Amino acid sequence: MRHYLQTKLRKLTPFQLIVYYYFLTVSISSIFLSLPFAHKPGVHISVLDTIFVAASAVSVTGLSTINISETYSTSGIFILMLILQIGGIGIMSITTFFWLILGKKIGLKQRKLIMTDQNQTNLSGLVKMLKLILVLILMIELSGALILGTYFLTYYSDWKDAYLHGLFASVSATTNAGFDLTGQSLIPFAKDYFVQFINMILITLGAIGFPVLLELKEFLLRKKNAPKFHFSLFTKITTSTYGILFVFGTIAIFLLEKDLFLKGKDWYDAFFYTTFQSNTTRSAGLLTADINQFSSPTLLIMSGLMFIGASPSSVGGGIRTTTFAIIVLFIIHFAKGNRNIKIFKREIHEMDVLKALAVFVIASFICIVSVILLSITEHQSLLSIIFEVCSAFGTTGASLGITPDLSIFGKCLLIVLMFIGRVGIVSLMYMMGGRDQSNNYHYPKERLIIG
Repeated sequence: MRHYLQTKLRKLTPFQLIVYYYFLTVSISSIFLSLPFAHKPGVHISVLDTIFVAASAVSVTGLSTINISETYSTSGIFILMLILQIGGIGIMSITTFFWLILGKKIGLKQRKLIMTDQNQTNLSGLVKMLKLILVLILMIELSGALILGTYFLTYYSDWKDAYLHGLFASVSATTNAGFDLTGQSLIPFAKDYFVQFINMILITLGAIGFPVLLELKEFLLRKKNAPKFHFSLFTKITTSTYGILFVFGTIAIFLLEKDLFLKGKDWYDAFFYTTFQSNTTRSAGLLTADINQFSSPTLLIMSGLMFIGASPSSVGGGIRTTTFAIIVLFIIHFAKGNRNIKIFKREIHEMDVLKALAVFVIASFICIVSVILLSITEHQSLLSIIFEVCSAFGTTGASLGITPDLSIFGKCLLIVLMFIGRVGIVSLMYMMGGRDQSNNYHYPKERLIIG
């Protein structure tokens, strides 16, 4: 049996193996979260709810059918944080870390898996990159934990509670998981702008993309006499798109809610409500307001931002910022009659344009079908279902409160969406398509009437 499984695994492509490893991680996480010592005394949760929380944690989504603070003990909270680390940094990154500790050599097959897990395009420098990512993320989380934990001493009388909440909040924000120990997300800190500011920084650092953080580190630590530093096209497009979407979300939420939810609030309250919701909607799911009070247009815009999600090679999901940017650039250039997309004095590869279009079409199809299915099986409003589907696919975790009331089918469907959102559409396509095949022949080309 063991030999049979090993033979089967060797035949799998890196993309299929990554999906297999994520599925295995969800299964193991479910087992650990179901252990008696992980629960508070007298608390029992169903197998499906445990699997749902495990899938949500591995995919760093944050959607939950239960109240985390009322369900899990301190041991269970630490188990949950460990799962968030694995899901946020990446399964192969964590596995490679342990391989390095044990002194094992990282072979070609492992490097291909790392490349797939981190959404990279070449094999060179992968192990070094993973070491830097691990150190960088852990430093960010530790810094956030110390800052928030120390600040929470004003909220909690016991220093252990303060630093536990600080550590969990830092891990949850950095991994963009959206889980909380308050039972109300960050609504209790709606007037605490320091907590919101620190959380926004941690969310951005987790969602902007690991390659961007590494380039930023090189830029800040470069020597004075070093040659002029040039950021990569990936970093330029990613940061530009991330910033534009953040500003757009802030302005849109303000304009739509200024006479509704924000009416009568001070300018600084309105500023932090809009900026925080715009920032967290992208992939984190932490909230400082009851979004059920938001208008329908605002919720639809938030759903769109969740569908786009975070940057590639980050902790977030969705179609990713680069996909959205390439599609917008493609439409603009096509409307101008240009066949090639040029940006920042560079030209985007045609294969990347085709990949972006494929990701957008498949993601849209998956989400539309999911909305239709949930509209049939669930007794919820269409807007709530759209919001829930986009939240699951974008691994955001924001919800209008319908998650616990979903049927067994509804919960299972959201688990699948969270899984797809974390693994990525590209990995899903390659998993279904199998190995790359190059054609040695071509048929005659013929034009079609389009539009």
